[in-house]
Amino acid sequence: MKNKKLVLGFSGGLDTTYCVKYLSEKGYEVHSVIVNTGGFSTAELEQIEAHAYTLGVVSHTTVDAVKDYYDRIIRFLVYGNVLKNNTYPLSVSAERLVQAMNIARHAREIGAATVAHGSTGAGNDQVRFDMVFHIMIPDVHIITPIRDLKLSREQEIDYLKQQGVDMNFEKAAYSINKGLWGTSVGGKETLNSNGMLPEDAWPTQVTAVEPREVLLHFQLGELVGIDNKPYEHPVDAIQHLQQLAAPYGIGRDMHVGDTIIGIKGRVGFEAAAPIVIIKAHHALEKHVLTKWQLNWKDQLALFYGNWLHEGQILDPVMRDIEAFMLHTQSNVTGKVFVTLMPYRFVINGIESEFDLMSSKFGKYGEMNTGYTGDDVKGFSKIFGNQTRIWNSVNSGGSII
Repeated sequence: MKNKKLVLGFSGGLDTTYCVKYLSEKGYEVHSVIVNTGGFSTAELEQIEAHAYTLGVVSHTTVDAVKDYYDRIIRFLVYGNVLKNNTYPLSVSAERLVQAMNIARHAREIGAATVAHGSTGAGNDQVRFDMVFHIMIPDVHIITPIRDLKLSREQEIDYLKQQGVDMNFEKAAYSINKGLWGTSVGGKETLNSNGMLPEDAWPTQVTAVEPREVLLHFQLGELVGIDNKPYEHPVDAIQHLQQLAAPYGIGRDMHVGDTIIGIKGRVGFEAAAPIVIIKAHHALEKHVLTKWQLNWKDQLALFYGNWLHEGQILDPVMRDIEAFMLHTQSNVTGKVFVTLMPYRFVINGIESEFDLMSSKFGKYGEMNTGYTGDDVKGFSKIFGNQTRIWNSVNSGGSII
């Protein structure tokens, strides 16, 4: 194999550190790339780059994909009010797809013959990365050392120590993955069907105790402002809301779901801004969309979220559903009033020029202005007419 150029998706952790040393030893020209989806500070990215070069990579590239992540995926998760199993905002599964697509683009740009990632053989990520690579760069060979060699953490550590690698090998009690759309937390409690993460395992500690009123501004379904302050991009608004809501302990939960590989999985997550945004957006939609818009959005969004979770972001049906959801957002503009409190929040109401609950059309349970009582009498008889006929025919005229 003449072209030994290899692109490695690199986070700087144990698995990808092992991959650099192992693949370099095998004669590959390793080019590392990290795709930031909102989980790294500038200082952390600089440390990861320095670590990569210390390990011996030929080149290291940092891709800022935060806004691309929002534009490509997150906004559609908001439009669809997507919570997998009515719980999880797809924090990790969504960002993995953006990372995989950017790694594939980088491999194509530099003409690499091989691409590698540090996934194990026990989770969803191996499928997501592999599938995106097979679709986007089908002629590029995929190598996964940790999965292929069935390595334990202890075996990786022993190898790296033999290679003289200097890093913190102390096994953390909890595995934390942070991104723009939430942070996942895995630990001993998530390996069983019962048990909640302890307070100190959550990335953000609860320090806010006094209730706080927050005003969220939506335009065409996107969060564009907070407390009358506009933001240049929804990413900036999401990050600010996260700073406001996370110290209340909002958005913490345990997700139990079906993995792509057929087993059940359990993980803790902290997603203050995503949960508040989705619930606020849904409240606004319930005021400005019609019954059947809401109904079909719920059905399509359920499929969209599940298919996204399973790595199928490149399926053309996803573009079809996104087009539908985008069209539904034409009137999702207005204000949502929220109260933040320790471990919970309340949606107090909305204001929108497109509010279909306007009192000029009637007040539910009190007064109507668009029809008379006689209109309702006739409507009720006609609305149930076919069902009345069916029951009459099939029950001999006696309905019990």
